[in-house]
Amino acid sequence: MKVVLAYSGGLDTSVIVKWLQESLSAEVITFAADVGQEEELTGLPEKARATGASAHYTVDLVDEFAEDFIFPMIRANALYEGQYYLGTSIARPLIAKAQIDIARKEGADTVSHGATGKGNDQCRFELTYAALAPDLKIISPWRREDFRKAFPGRTEMIDYCREHGIDVEASAKKPYSMDRNLLHISYEAGILEDPWFDPTTADNKDMFKLTTDPEDAPNEPETIDLDFEKGDCVAINGEALSPAEILNRLNKLAGKHGIGRVDLVENRFVGMKSRGVYETPGGTILLKAHQQVESLTMDRDLMHLRDGLMPKYAELIYYGFWYAPEREALQAFIDDSQKTVSGTVRLKLYKGNIITCGRKSPLSLYDEAIASMEGVASAYNPDDATGFINLQALRLRARYQGQGCPPVARQSKLQKD
Repeated sequence: MKVVLAYSGGLDTSVIVKWLQESLSAEVITFAADVGQEEELTGLPEKARATGASAHYTVDLVDEFAEDFIFPMIRANALYEGQYYLGTSIARPLIAKAQIDIARKEGADTVSHGATGKGNDQCRFELTYAALAPDLKIISPWRREDFRKAFPGRTEMIDYCREHGIDVEASAKKPYSMDRNLLHISYEAGILEDPWFDPTTADNKDMFKLTTDPEDAPNEPETIDLDFEKGDCVAINGEALSPAEILNRLNKLAGKHGIGRVDLVENRFVGMKSRGVYETPGGTILLKAHQQVESLTMDRDLMHLRDGLMPKYAELIYYGFWYAPEREALQAFIDDSQKTVSGTVRLKLYKGNIITCGRKSPLSLYDEAIASMEGVASAYNPDDATGFINLQALRLRARYQGQGCPPVARQSKLQKD
């Protein structure tokens, strides 16, 4: 058996490398996806081989991640349950796709991952395997009873590493888990499992890595201009940048001003509720700016139709159906809707806030003469509103005449002055 393991170098995947060898007599090839973790990738090849891997790959996916996964999602204004920017969710299908590529190159018959049996990531990885390589076998250690019996907790895993000479910088008292990429950092488990626990207090706020505490952010605001073409941000303050460069630049700007923190209880695909804390600095600015350009350039009914589909689109990403036909069909519609979403938005960044200062576009649908309240002559004739309102009111009059006053319309309490 030859296995390609999605490997982070953390406690879980370090244990899994050796466990696959010992328990299943497998040859293990480790794979780390560079999706913007930065320093977290340092030393992984050496560590993987020292742990027992026959080969290791670190694959640079940063540009592909930004251009082919994050930006299409921003074009949809995607938010899961109105709050979560899908930072972990959107990375998993790309990681799994690259893992499959390595399996094909190495002639491996099996893929494996370290996702827990209670989380969403097991679904995201394995639904991608099913969509792109259904012939590959899958080993999910945390769903195997023999693995869970051997490692009921972190203490047993740390002891196992010590016994096998595996170097892991892990503590049985580690208070939470983290996952980082170009779009965000997520924090969950441990002390965060109590939804009343406050990570923003003076004692706890060092948890945050990408954003300054808004209370400690600069006292002076910073104004930036973002240029969009067909729904994608292409420049910051007039400087043309690639999607990955855009996100890197915005991460630093937003982080400095304390922008992009989200603390929520979300509904996992597997059925439970889970508390997560997230930092999505650049993505928060990007989505806000995109919405502002759309407000100027996108037809009302087209926008409302897209907005109605967004929760389903976000749900598909959250659940792991990036490579499902319905997500692909929705993406085609979303991308078509963006043909006119070009222009510039000016934003002010200040102590955790994003304040819109202006927007402009050569494709603007905004007509100042029509919108003006100053009696300016335009294509809009107020007299036309009479017939418009009468037609809209027709069914409401018919309801009253045929069925009486709506029961929810209570009579107001009236009193003479």
